[in-house]
Amino acid sequence: MARDPALLDRPRPPATPPPLDWLTLGDAFEASCLLRCTAPATGARSSATPSAPAPAQTPGVEFNREDAAQRMRQLLARLDIPVTQEVTVGGLRRRYEVHRLWVPPEHRGTYGRLMDAGWWQGRRELLGGPVPGASPARRRWVSRLAAAAWRSALLAGGRHVRRHILGVRLTDRELAAVLIRGAAVLDVPAVLRPGTGCFLVSVADGPDRERILHSASLEPARAAVSTPGRRPVC
Repeated sequence: MARDPALLDRPRPPATPPPLDWLTLGDAFEASCLLRCTAPATGARSSATPSAPAPAQTPGVEFNREDAAQRMRQLLARLDIPVTQEVTVGGLRRRYEVHRLWVPPEHRGTYGRLMDAGWWQGRRELLGGPVPGASPARRRWVSRLAAAAWRSALLAGGRHVRRHILGVRLTDRELAAVLIRGAAVLDVPAVLRPGTGCFLVSVADGPDRERILHSASLEPARAAVSTPGRRPVC
């Protein structure tokens, strides 16, 4: 049967990009969580909001802690995305530093795609619950994603430490949900409390706090792994 010529001219829908391999996903998801803990850098603000950042349109990010900026640089280096770092000192009586990272224009497309893919794929792995028949390797990687989310929040979120809790303040509702689920994956009960313009996610002091801090501790730095050596998601 002959096909209608009009159908032949109709544009095909874009193909769904393949899932990220586990190593790439771990780095991209953690970087996207760091990004969601912050507002776009000054001079790079657009229609993006804290709950729905658009990395491709906001190529700059600011951190008020050097260790958060260094972690972001490490993750992006492993993803082969170069960045430029600027440090600004402000304040009068109380001095503070702002660490600003910029992605060069020629790498912003890749940066945006990786941040978006890393966030949505990592979020799906965590919030989707246990996969029936999941391999031990997959369960380990889901635990690593949970730890990465908490590591990002503790580095770049607003720490809320009291004698009876360890908490972080966030303006991103979806990241707060990821932290609650991530704590459950790490066998730690977490509590979500809405605040004025933010959400407070906390765990109890004692064993729960120590388990989160131990899981979220930075692993020894590793070199970027070449693509052929990375394992596919399965």
